[in-house]
Amino acid sequence: MKNLSWFNKVIFFLNIVLTVLTMVAYALPFLAPKLYPLLSVLTLFLPFMLILNLLFFIFWAIQFKKQLLLSGLVLLIGITFINKFYKFSAPVFTEAPDDFRIMSYNVRLFNKFEWSDKKTVAIEISDFVKEHNPSILCIQEFSNAADFDYHYFKYKFISSKVKKIRTGQAIFSKYKIIDTGSIVFPDSNNRVIFADIKKENDTIRVYNLHLQSLRITPDVNEINADINEIDQKKSEKMYRRISLGFKQQQQQSEMVMKHKKDCRYPIIICGDMNNSAFSYVYRNIKGQLNDSFVEAGEGFGKSYDFKYYPARIDYIFADPIFEVKKFQTFPEIVDSDHFPIMTILNKKKKL
Repeated sequence: MKNLSWFNKVIFFLNIVLTVLTMVAYALPFLAPKLYPLLSVLTLFLPFMLILNLLFFIFWAIQFKKQLLLSGLVLLIGITFINKFYKFSAPVFTEAPDDFRIMSYNVRLFNKFEWSDKKTVAIEISDFVKEHNPSILCIQEFSNAADFDYHYFKYKFISSKVKKIRTGQAIFSKYKIIDTGSIVFPDSNNRVIFADIKKENDTIRVYNLHLQSLRITPDVNEINADINEIDQKKSEKMYRRISLGFKQQQQQSEMVMKHKKDCRYPIIICGDMNNSAFSYVYRNIKGQLNDSFVEAGEGFGKSYDFKYYPARIDYIFADPIFEVKKFQTFPEIVDSDHFPIMTILNKKKKL
């Protein structure tokens, strides 16, 4: 520190603060959010922290300063986190006849409330699904839409809940569905549905989940509120909202974890988790399953249309008995606030 200019001393102080915050964020996936609900927000910003640590590392490296070791060590410790955020290349593969495709898509009620001016959302989503020809399709925020082709898949399980609107989830399959069920979350419109699917001589359980939203973005009333009211009340509302969201997500993830523990079949979990790959709920739900993006994805794997950040909050997890041959996200599709994701799987051995 003695040999640093006053400017570099300020920069190094900021570097130390960032290091502490990053190390805390590294630990949060192992800590229950109900204990530190607001602190858990750091997991949402971990990618930014990793990028800032890289910039600090470059800053010190250019000057040949030993302070680069601080950010260098942080990046080294977080190498597994980096892998969940960005993949530099995808494996080369050849699709085989016994491969099968799994697609997951939050369709935002097929534009039921006209958030988009487009009048053809349902038919465009239907055409997209047919073009990519998944063997199994999991839909979140499902709603009846006349223009969606329900008959493209031979088998289906649709579960909806009526409160203010009819919304739910659906699993469509080209393979026979032999059993279905759901996990109902308390005090929530969100849920998990599952289907036991017979593929040739094997049975696979597919979970389609939609966890509680953290509702970080403000609602219309908050946006239109008086500035003084925003200063006083907005932070309190957001604190309560985020705290409740993290607590609900923890409870929901633990219910999923308990349910899948009793399953005797290989498991595939698809859906909108409304949280990052650096979170407690991600670690809980993924368990020993493989994240298909980490296994065979490329780039950021962005699945949510957030303007300032490549958010990946939709996932497909697969039992290790399956080889993940390819993972795709489709950010060019603008028929929802989520982008469809798809993976190609093949079993490594007899189930």
